[in-house]
Amino acid sequence: MNFVNPVLELYTGERSQENQRVQAALSKRLVSSLKHREYVRVKVGRVGEKLVAAPLAGGAGAAMSLVRADGFCVIEQNSEGFETGETVEVDLYRSGEEIDHTLVCIGSHDLILDVLADLLPNRRHGTFLSSTHVGSMGGLMALKRREAHFAPIHLLDEETGIYNLSYLKRLFPGEKMALIKGVRRIQGIMVQKGNPQNIQGIEDLKRVRYINRQRGAGTRVLLDYKLRQLGIKPEEIDGYETEAATHMAVAALVKSKSVDAGMGIRSAASSLGLDFYPHRGGRVRLCSFLFHPGAKRDERISRDSDQ
Repeated sequence: MNFVNPVLELYTGERSQENQRVQAALSKRLVSSLKHREYVRVKVGRVGEKLVAAPLAGGAGAAMSLVRADGFCVIEQNSEGFETGETVEVDLYRSGEEIDHTLVCIGSHDLILDVLADLLPNRRHGTFLSSTHVGSMGGLMALKRREAHFAPIHLLDEETGIYNLSYLKRLFPGEKMALIKGVRRIQGIMVQKGNPQNIQGIEDLKRVRYINRQRGAGTRVLLDYKLRQLGIKPEEIDGYETEAATHMAVAALVKSKSVDAGMGIRSAASSLGLDFYPHRGGRVRLCSFLFHPGAKRDERISRDSDQ
């Protein structure tokens, strides 16, 4: 918009409408090189009185982000970027009506969210989904800051073996929240086709190159739980401190042979033709926290008590 519009204006002699500039809270940390002035495409939604900007994928192969974006924010030269929750200026090229009809989702990643983002505008005209993948705990923190409409999560309570409920009670005491059951998926270890390293379980991660999920991700919480059960120290795993933000990012690294294994969901492995080894207790549920002022506390808890 910044480069093409001036050329078209010179060619046609007509002035295009100027972009609206707004302030929005950033849903995910943005890191930039000090050498360049960077234009970051964002999806924007309104949560209460606050606008929230979700950065979209950049780089090669991310052309669809140009279509999905509502605007862009600028990281000036000599700036290292912005932190999560920081207020940034966004130049919008979508209408305010579209922004007001965008659902803001921040939390765990699942491929179904990408599918929903594509289907929603066609199935429900004028409604859009903005999805940012920062891990389950990051999603809960976004809800706590009132910067998301809902947060997909799958966080295991090691003491009870129950997903999600204890985190809801601890982080939102007395608040009216609803835990809505989502979809079941299988957690396990993704390996290259043919499994050349003969990886059969978590114990084998000590002898291969591994890619981990970020801190606060439900997959990482589950891995840490399993490591403690098996008496394996994190430092025994080559790559434990190396992190990827999504299941698809893990699958892509395994596919490219940059690593030998990574923990994730079966659908991500299948989409890239990887072999997959589910581990015991790996079936978990992707859920969503939603503000639900009309629900009573006992009804909200019983709704998800069978997890």
